[in-house]
Amino acid sequence: MPSRAADAVSRYGSDPNQYGELRLPAGSGPHPVVVLVHGGCFKAAYATLRDLAPIGDALKREGIATWNIEYRRLGQPGGGWPGTYQDVGAAIDHLRGLARRDRLDLRRIVFVGHSAGGHLALWAAARARVPSTSAIAGRRPLRPLGAIDLAGPFDMRENIANYHGECRDPVITQMMGGEPDRVPDHYRAASPGALLPLQVPHVLIWGEHESFMPRPLAERYVERARAAGDDAVLRIVSGAGHFEIASPLTPAWPVLLAEIKRLLEAPASDGRSSSSRR
Repeated sequence: MPSRAADAVSRYGSDPNQYGELRLPAGSGPHPVVVLVHGGCFKAAYATLRDLAPIGDALKREGIATWNIEYRRLGQPGGGWPGTYQDVGAAIDHLRGLARRDRLDLRRIVFVGHSAGGHLALWAAARARVPSTSAIAGRRPLRPLGAIDLAGPFDMRENIANYHGECRDPVITQMMGGEPDRVPDHYRAASPGALLPLQVPHVLIWGEHESFMPRPLAERYVERARAAGDDAVLRIVSGAGHFEIASPLTPAWPVLLAEIKRLLEAPASDGRSSSSRR
Protein backbone atom coordinates (compact mmCIF):
# COMPACT_ATOMS: atom_id res chain seq x y z
CA MET A 1 0.00 0.00 0.00
CA PRO A 2 1.50 3.40 -0.95
CA SER A 3 2.23 6.00 1.69
CA ARG A 4 3.23 9.65 1.81
CA ALA A 5 6.75 10.80 2.61
CA ALA A 6 7.52 11.29 6.28
CA ASP A 7 7.73 14.81 7.69
CA ALA A 8 11.18 14.12 9.10
CA VAL A 9 13.77 11.37 9.28
CA SER A 10 16.03 11.18 12.31
CA ARG A 11 18.95 8.90 13.16
CA TYR A 12 19.39 7.44 16.63
CA GLY A 13 22.70 5.70 15.79
CA SER A 14 25.41 5.42 13.18
CA ASP A 15 24.30 2.16 11.54
CA PRO A 16 22.30 2.59 8.29
CA ASN A 17 19.33 0.85 9.95
CA GLN A 18 19.28 3.02 13.07
CA TYR A 19 16.74 5.66 12.10
CA GLY A 20 13.06 6.45 12.23
CA GLU A 21 10.42 8.35 10.30
CA LEU A 22 8.38 11.02 12.04
CA ARG A 23 4.92 12.00 10.86
CA LEU A 24 3.36 15.07 12.44
CA PRO A 25 -0.29 16.15 12.36
CA ALA A 26 -1.41 19.69 11.73
CA GLY A 27 -1.64 22.07 14.65
CA SER A 28 0.63 23.49 17.29
CA GLY A 29 0.71 20.42 19.53
CA PRO A 30 2.02 19.02 21.73
CA HIS A 31 0.95 15.87 19.91
CA PRO A 32 0.38 12.39 21.32
CA VAL A 33 2.75 9.84 19.80
CA VAL A 34 2.43 6.28 18.57
CA VAL A 35 5.69 4.36 18.13
CA LEU A 36 5.36 1.90 15.23
CA VAL A 37 7.51 -1.25 15.14
CA HIS A 38 7.34 -3.33 11.96
CA GLY A 39 7.69 -7.10 11.87
CA GLY A 40 9.06 -9.58 9.36
CA CYS A 41 10.07 -12.64 11.38
CA PHE A 42 12.93 -10.55 12.84
CA LYS A 43 14.66 -10.91 9.44
CA ALA A 44 16.02 -8.12 7.26
CA ALA A 45 14.88 -9.91 4.12
CA TYR A 46 11.18 -9.87 4.99
CA ALA A 47 10.08 -6.35 5.97
CA THR A 48 11.04 -2.73 6.62
CA LEU A 49 9.48 0.27 8.30
CA ARG A 50 7.68 1.01 5.01
CA ASP A 51 5.20 -1.73 5.88
CA LEU A 52 3.67 0.37 8.68
CA ALA A 53 3.96 3.76 6.96
CA PRO A 54 0.28 3.63 5.84
CA ILE A 55 -0.74 3.34 9.50
CA GLY A 56 1.45 6.36 10.19
CA ASP A 57 -0.38 8.33 7.50
CA ALA A 58 -3.77 7.28 8.86
CA LEU A 59 -2.87 8.24 12.43
CA LYS A 60 -1.53 11.60 11.26
CA ARG A 61 -5.00 12.33 9.85
CA GLU A 62 -6.40 11.51 13.30
CA GLY A 63 -4.18 14.12 14.96
CA ILE A 64 -1.62 11.62 16.28
CA ALA A 65 2.12 11.82 15.58
CA THR A 66 3.97 8.62 14.74
CA TRP A 67 7.60 7.55 15.12
CA ASN A 68 8.04 4.61 12.75
CA ILE A 69 11.34 2.95 13.62
CA GLU A 70 13.86 0.88 11.73
CA TYR A 71 16.30 -1.39 13.54
CA ARG A 72 18.98 -4.01 12.89
CA ARG A 73 17.56 -7.45 12.15
CA LEU A 74 18.74 -10.98 11.53
CA GLY A 75 20.93 -11.08 8.45
CA GLN A 76 22.50 -7.69 9.18
CA PRO A 77 25.61 -6.85 11.25
CA GLY A 78 24.51 -6.38 14.84
CA GLY A 79 21.05 -7.88 14.32
CA GLY A 80 19.66 -10.39 16.80
CA TRP A 81 20.83 -10.59 20.40
CA PRO A 82 21.39 -8.05 21.82
CA GLY A 83 21.48 -5.51 19.00
CA THR A 84 17.85 -5.67 17.88
CA TYR A 85 16.58 -5.02 21.40
CA GLN A 86 19.16 -2.32 22.03
CA ASP A 87 18.11 -0.58 18.82
CA VAL A 88 14.41 -0.62 19.67
CA GLY A 89 15.11 0.81 23.12
CA ALA A 90 17.44 3.49 21.74
CA ALA A 91 14.98 4.44 19.00
CA ILE A 92 12.20 4.95 21.52
CA ASP A 93 14.35 6.92 23.95
CA HIS A 94 15.49 9.10 21.02
CA LEU A 95 12.06 10.71 21.22
CA ARG A 96 13.31 12.73 24.19
CA GLY A 97 15.59 14.62 21.84
CA LEU A 98 12.84 15.18 19.28
CA ALA A 99 10.07 16.23 21.64
CA ARG A 100 10.71 19.95 21.96
CA ARG A 101 11.53 20.59 18.30
CA ASP A 102 8.61 18.56 16.98
CA ARG A 103 5.99 19.38 19.63
CA LEU A 104 5.60 15.84 20.97
CA ASP A 105 3.81 15.04 24.21
CA LEU A 106 5.97 12.38 25.84
CA ARG A 107 3.35 11.88 28.55
CA ARG A 108 1.03 10.38 25.93
CA ILE A 109 2.81 7.60 24.06
CA VAL A 110 1.56 4.20 22.88
CA PHE A 111 3.72 1.47 21.34
CA VAL A 112 2.24 -0.54 18.44
CA GLY A 113 3.96 -3.41 16.67
CA HIS A 114 2.97 -6.03 14.11
CA SER A 115 4.12 -9.66 14.19
CA ALA A 116 7.78 -9.68 15.32
CA GLY A 117 7.32 -5.97 15.94
CA GLY A 118 4.40 -6.75 18.25
CA HIS A 119 6.80 -8.74 20.40
CA LEU A 120 9.24 -5.83 20.40
CA ALA A 121 6.50 -3.32 21.27
CA LEU A 122 5.39 -5.37 24.29
CA TRP A 123 8.97 -5.89 25.37
CA ALA A 124 9.73 -2.17 25.04
CA ALA A 125 6.75 -1.35 27.25
CA ALA A 126 8.24 -3.64 29.92
CA ARG A 127 11.85 -2.45 29.70
CA ALA A 128 11.81 -1.24 33.28
CA ARG A 129 11.22 -4.85 34.30
CA VAL A 130 14.31 -6.14 32.49
CA PRO A 131 17.05 -7.13 34.96
CA SER A 132 19.62 -4.35 35.19
CA THR A 133 22.43 -6.84 34.53
CA SER A 134 21.03 -7.78 31.12
CA ALA A 135 22.68 -6.55 27.92
CA ILE A 136 19.28 -5.27 26.77
CA ALA A 137 18.42 -3.27 29.90
CA GLY A 138 17.85 0.46 29.44
CA ARG A 139 19.05 3.18 31.78
CA ARG A 140 15.95 5.41 31.72
CA PRO A 141 13.38 3.68 29.53
CA LEU A 142 10.59 5.88 28.23
CA ARG A 143 7.31 4.66 29.65
CA PRO A 144 4.22 4.42 27.42
CA LEU A 145 0.59 4.68 28.43
CA GLY A 146 0.03 1.34 26.73
CA ALA A 147 1.21 -1.13 24.12
CA ILE A 148 -0.52 -3.04 21.33
CA ASP A 149 0.68 -6.35 19.94
CA LEU A 150 -0.70 -7.18 16.50
CA ALA A 151 -0.26 -10.96 16.43
CA GLY A 152 3.32 -11.05 17.63
CA PRO A 153 5.07 -13.57 19.91
CA PHE A 154 4.83 -12.70 23.60
CA ASP A 155 6.81 -15.55 25.10
CA MET A 156 9.98 -16.42 23.25
CA ARG A 157 10.25 -19.83 24.89
CA GLU A 158 6.61 -20.89 24.53
CA ASN A 159 6.16 -19.54 21.01
CA ILE A 160 9.18 -21.21 19.39
CA ALA A 161 7.37 -24.04 17.60
CA ASN A 162 4.61 -21.91 16.06
CA TYR A 163 6.80 -19.03 15.00
CA HIS A 164 9.56 -21.18 13.56
CA GLY A 165 7.01 -23.07 11.49
CA GLU A 166 5.40 -19.99 9.97
CA CYS A 167 8.69 -18.14 9.42
CA ARG A 168 10.27 -21.30 7.96
CA ASP A 169 13.41 -20.65 9.95
CA PRO A 170 14.51 -20.96 13.61
CA VAL A 171 14.26 -17.20 14.00
CA ILE A 172 13.54 -17.11 17.73
CA THR A 173 16.60 -19.15 18.67
CA GLN A 174 18.61 -17.05 16.23
CA MET A 175 17.28 -13.88 17.86
CA MET A 176 18.01 -15.13 21.36
CA GLY A 177 21.47 -16.39 20.52
CA GLY A 178 20.65 -20.01 21.32
CA GLU A 179 18.13 -22.47 22.71
CA PRO A 180 16.32 -21.68 25.99
CA ASP A 181 18.35 -24.16 28.01
CA ARG A 182 21.61 -22.64 26.76
CA VAL A 183 20.85 -18.93 27.27
CA PRO A 184 17.94 -18.85 29.75
CA ASP A 185 18.81 -15.32 30.87
CA HIS A 186 18.24 -14.05 27.33
CA TYR A 187 14.75 -15.53 27.23
CA ARG A 188 13.88 -14.15 30.67
CA ALA A 189 15.01 -10.65 29.72
CA ALA A 190 13.35 -10.56 26.30
CA SER A 191 10.03 -12.36 26.82
CA PRO A 192 7.08 -10.23 27.93
CA GLY A 193 5.58 -13.42 29.35
CA ALA A 194 8.60 -13.79 31.63
CA LEU A 195 8.48 -10.13 32.69
CA LEU A 196 4.89 -10.16 33.94
CA PRO A 197 3.44 -8.02 35.29
CA LEU A 198 4.43 -5.55 32.60
CA GLN A 199 2.73 -2.83 34.70
CA VAL A 200 1.60 -1.14 31.48
CA PRO A 201 -1.87 -1.66 29.96
CA HIS A 202 -1.60 -3.73 26.82
CA VAL A 203 -3.82 -5.08 24.08
CA LEU A 204 -3.42 -8.10 21.82
CA ILE A 205 -5.25 -7.77 18.49
CA TRP A 206 -5.64 -11.03 16.60
CA GLY A 207 -7.34 -11.87 13.34
CA GLU A 208 -9.95 -14.60 13.34
CA HIS A 209 -7.79 -16.51 10.85
CA GLU A 210 -4.41 -15.85 12.47
CA SER A 211 -1.86 -18.50 11.48
CA PHE A 212 1.46 -17.41 13.01
CA MET A 213 0.25 -17.26 16.62
CA PRO A 214 -2.84 -19.40 17.30
CA ARG A 215 -5.58 -17.76 19.30
CA PRO A 216 -5.41 -20.18 22.28
CA LEU A 217 -1.83 -19.04 22.94
CA ALA A 218 -2.98 -15.42 23.06
CA GLU A 219 -5.88 -16.29 25.34
CA ARG A 220 -3.56 -18.07 27.77
CA TYR A 221 -1.14 -15.17 27.80
CA VAL A 222 -3.90 -12.65 28.59
CA GLU A 223 -5.12 -14.87 31.42
CA ARG A 224 -1.61 -14.99 32.86
CA ALA A 225 -1.15 -11.24 32.50
CA ARG A 226 -4.43 -10.52 34.26
CA ALA A 227 -3.62 -12.98 37.02
CA ALA A 228 -0.35 -11.10 37.54
CA GLY A 229 -2.30 -7.85 37.94
CA ASP A 230 -1.95 -6.35 34.46
CA ASP A 231 -4.65 -4.58 32.46
CA ALA A 232 -4.52 -6.88 29.42
CA VAL A 233 -7.18 -7.55 26.79
CA LEU A 234 -7.51 -9.62 23.61
CA ARG A 235 -9.47 -8.31 20.63
CA ILE A 236 -10.45 -10.65 17.79
CA VAL A 237 -11.15 -9.19 14.33
CA SER A 238 -13.64 -11.24 12.32
CA GLY A 239 -12.50 -12.37 8.89
CA ALA A 240 -8.96 -11.06 9.28
CA GLY A 241 -5.66 -12.90 8.98
CA HIS A 242 -2.10 -12.14 10.02
CA PHE A 243 -1.50 -9.26 7.63
CA GLU A 244 -4.94 -7.64 7.46
CA ILE A 245 -4.72 -6.52 11.09
CA ALA A 246 -1.85 -4.15 10.20
CA SER A 247 -3.62 -2.25 7.42
CA PRO A 248 -5.76 0.91 7.65
CA LEU A 249 -7.85 -0.38 4.72
CA THR A 250 -9.37 -3.44 6.40
CA PRO A 251 -12.07 -4.02 9.05
CA ALA A 252 -9.25 -4.32 11.59
CA TRP A 253 -8.45 -0.62 11.39
CA PRO A 254 -11.40 0.69 13.47
CA VAL A 255 -10.49 -1.83 16.18
CA LEU A 256 -6.85 -0.76 16.25
CA LEU A 257 -7.66 2.94 16.11
CA ALA A 258 -10.19 2.65 18.94
CA GLU A 259 -7.65 0.87 21.15
CA ILE A 260 -4.95 3.44 20.42
CA LYS A 261 -7.30 6.27 21.34
CA ARG A 262 -8.48 4.46 24.47
CA LEU A 263 -4.92 4.00 25.69
CA LEU A 264 -3.99 7.60 24.89
CA GLU A 265 -6.93 8.82 26.96
CA ALA A 266 -5.54 7.22 30.13
CA PRO A 267 -4.00 9.52 32.78
CA ALA A 268 -0.79 10.93 31.33
CA SER A 269 2.51 9.31 32.22
CA ASP A 270 5.55 11.30 33.35
CA GLY A 271 7.59 9.51 30.68
CA ARG A 272 9.48 7.44 33.23
CA SER A 273 8.78 3.99 34.55
CA SER A 274 7.99 3.48 38.21
CA SER A 275 8.40 -0.27 37.84
CA SER A 276 11.18 -1.91 39.78
CA ARG A 277 13.71 -4.15 38.09
CA ARG A 278 14.03 -7.76 39.05
